[in-house]
Amino acid sequence: MKIDARNIARSLSEAGSWRAIVLHGEDTGLIRERAAQAVRLVAGTLDDPFQIAQLDRETQDRLEEEATALSLTGGRRVVWVRDGQDSLTPLFRRVLETDTDTLVVIEAPGAAARSKLRMLAETHKNVASIACYPEEGRALSQTVTDALAKEGVSIDRDALTWLLGVLGADRSGVRGEIEKLVLYAGANGRLDLQAVQDCVGDAGGNSLEDAAYAALSGNRMVADVALERALADGANPVAVARTILGVLVRLQKVADAVGLGHGRAEAMKMLKPPVFFKRTAAFGQALDRWPPGALDLAARETQAFELACKQSASPDLALCRRHIASLCTVRKV
Repeated sequence: MKIDARNIARSLSEAGSWRAIVLHGEDTGLIRERAAQAVRLVAGTLDDPFQIAQLDRETQDRLEEEATALSLTGGRRVVWVRDGQDSLTPLFRRVLETDTDTLVVIEAPGAAARSKLRMLAETHKNVASIACYPEEGRALSQTVTDALAKEGVSIDRDALTWLLGVLGADRSGVRGEIEKLVLYAGANGRLDLQAVQDCVGDAGGNSLEDAAYAALSGNRMVADVALERALADGANPVAVARTILGVLVRLQKVADAVGLGHGRAEAMKMLKPPVFFKRTAAFGQALDRWPPGALDLAARETQAFELACKQSASPDLALCRRHIASLCTVRKV
């Protein structure tokens, strides 16, 4: 059953009512977080080998065996599958046809809309198919403020605005930065703009922004290294596209303001959130290289790149590397 975004929280809180939960989408950190939430709710833990069978790609052929095994200590067992692929579909279908109360939780970040595994999950009434996409805007703001409030930490509005501008797209990265802020603020602490900048710096999504700024500044070697570091840390090509687009939009705003007669420094200060001080030099270099028309063309190409990454069976990693390389050369308009 395909779960509407508005009902995801409720469906996960009732994880025990499902035969299986399949988590798919672009945010691998959010997939892992929701999978762990469901497993913990049913099994009461994440590390009991008698209650939880964890299967990776090499051991997924044991799905049917583990799903039908009896609990040795009582309680409901959980089979937690990582990196679920379409090849798992026949075994998964047989498990669903078997009389067992074992909960199957499948992480399937690569499952496209026409994936056999995903289609089975979306059409079976006892399976929750949950999409996990990077949060942005109001949703990301709510996640950050709720997580801080849970620890008794409050944050000033301008500090929150700045933080949302530098956080990466992956949920695990967001959670990591929140944990740092909680430790920095202390019990019942309050975070102002300076405190957030001192604690986070540009760490949130820094590899992605490093890649974007290096490419737009014409530094191919630094851009390639930063991109590979970001991908290794779990960033996905769609997150790369959105980071690049965010930088291009900010460059366009400053370029437009300068065209209206504002000084560059004044125009950069007008941005919300302001340019992080460690990015000021790279931001200026990019402005020197890219005229307004070229920035607009690069933004349209980046939107097309993101759309291409979302197509079924798209070679998204190759497209990602090619797009970063292409940004090292200024467009001719």
